[in-house]
Amino acid sequence: MFKNLSVLLLLVAFFQPVFAQKKEAEAVKKAFENYKSAILNDKGSEAVKFVDSRTIKYYQDVSDWVRNADSAKVESLSLLDKFMVFTTRHRSTQEEQLAFNGKSLLIYAINNGMVGKNSVANNTIGEVIIEDNFAKAQLVSRGKPAPLYFHFYKEDKQWKLDLTALFALSSTGFKKMIEESEETENDFLFNMLEMITGKRPDATIWKPAQKD
Repeated sequence: MFKNLSVLLLLVAFFQPVFAQKKEAEAVKKAFENYKSAILNDKGSEAVKFVDSRTIKYYQDVSDWVRNADSAKVESLSLLDKFMVFTTRHRSTQEEQLAFNGKSLLIYAINNGMVGKNSVANNTIGEVIIEDNFAKAQLVSRGKPAPLYFHFYKEDKQWKLDLTALFALSSTGFKKMIEESEETENDFLFNMLEMITGKRPDATIWKPAQKD
């Protein structure tokens, strides 16, 4: 009897972590699906519930640049950061720019189509690898696993997506498009904004938002 009890206890000790990992992996997948649904339906206030503090911090930096960065500072930014500043200045009002913080800017960006839906449309996640409060989940695009992982962090007992982990890939794609266009970096960005909005950016795009 004691021998059987020992075996049972060993089995419980072995399978408990396995079940816990499976539960956490399902929670990661659920967080992604919730974020995906919110993005595809332009529900910014819902989507921000599933992004991590790193993401909010990045959008706070962008909102600060929009308000305070002069042309020299903007020109010194990375390609992706510069595009974010240009896009925000071009597509939002001065009043909105002065009021933005990290969270409200991300909500605005989602609600106004500034966060690409192609990052989640037709995509889901497959294998999930968890290490303490960090998880990475493999992208599955149109049913096929891809060599790309989404990053998640557990914050306030909830798994949240780190959008900044995707920026390096986005920047690489951006740079390749610019090289193929044979345009200058700024001309490419301005042409893209004109194509998206139907309006050509003017000189005010280089200027920080100012109170009247």
